[in-house]
Amino acid sequence: MVNQYETVFIATPVLSEAQMKEAVEKYRGYLNELGAEIVQEESWGLRKLAYPIQKKSTGFYHIFEYKADPESIRTLETYFRRDERILRFLTMKMDKYAVAYADKKRSRTENKEN
Repeated sequence: MVNQYETVFIATPVLSEAQMKEAVEKYRGYLNELGAEIVQEESWGLRKLAYPIQKKSTGFYHIFEYKADPESIRTLETYFRRDERILRFLTMKMDKYAVAYADKKRSRTENKEN
């Protein structure tokens, strides 16, 4: 069964721009390997954290929205736990209302760009 998920991860701020892009590329590759279909991804860049994590007050935020089976989530989260560059991550299963909201938000953004 395929569900829609959203995963946000925060990478350590000591990474250079190139290292951050490489990390994002790595996780995009993992999602493709696991058979996930990426719906959208967004980079929020360097942001201040609400509270210090590992003595760091900022981090690089990145969001993936994708369709995948539940087993692949477990594997993806294992990759996040093993990567010392990742401070925090959160995966949320999107219900039909969240999916509808995300689609509406995406279409509004696309209309503004055109």
